[in-house]
This record gives sequence, structure tokens and C-alpha cells, in this order.
Amino acid sequence: MSACETVSPLAQSPGLPKSAEGDPVFAEPWHATAFALTVHLHQKGLFTWGEWAESLSSQVKASHRAQDGSDYFEAWVEALSSLLAQKGLAEAETLLALQKSWQRAAEATPHGSPIRLENDPQRGHA
Repeated sequence: MSACETVSPLAQSPGLPKSAEGDPVFAEPWHATAFALTVHLHQKGLFTWGEWAESLSSQVKASHRAQDGSDYFEAWVEALSSLLAQKGLAEAETLLALQKSWQRAAEATPHGSPIRLENDPQRGHA
């Protein structure tokens, strides 16, 4: 089995939407990006499976979460951000500023066009 065919334990995350074949499915491209980034960072040894599971579980169970799980990937990103900050790999303020920049870029991007960070009207001015 090649590295590309190796199944990460992250693919077994509770609540992760799956196809009939058991493969992860994503409603939005950014969901796949968040998943892939998390898998990559885990495979690089930046956090253990147990650390990831604890962080994700904490976010998924948070009282402000949607009962229907519709904000699962928002919880995923918050879990990853929290874990990176806890491990000293990124500053929480930097992650929040980047999140806000992506949001502004998304709002400034015409429908159907790729969202790019350079679309943030405040980029470079903050």
C-alpha cells in the first residue's frame, strides 16, 4: 500500500460524513482542505491521534454547536486551531486574524469564483 492509499485514523473521526463505501465526503471544498491539512499535520507528527480526538470531541460537544451536526467542519477547524495553539505551533490571535481574513475574502469574492486570501479587502492593511 502506498502512502496515498494509507488510511489515516482521522478518516474514522466520529461524525465525519461518509459515502456508502465508507470514504469521507465533503459538502464544501474547504471541508476537504481542512480534513487534508489535519491529516497532513498528524502524519508529520505534530500531534497524536489521541490529542486530535480529544480536541475534536471537545469542540463537537460544545454547548454552542448545532444539534444536527451541520457545523461539524466549523468544529473541526476550531479543534485544529485550538490544538495548534495549545502545542505552541501557532498563536491563537494569528489564527483568528487569518480566519477573519478568509471570511472577508469569501464575502468579497463573486459567486462561483475561487476564494483567495488576496480577495480580502483589508489584506495588507491590518
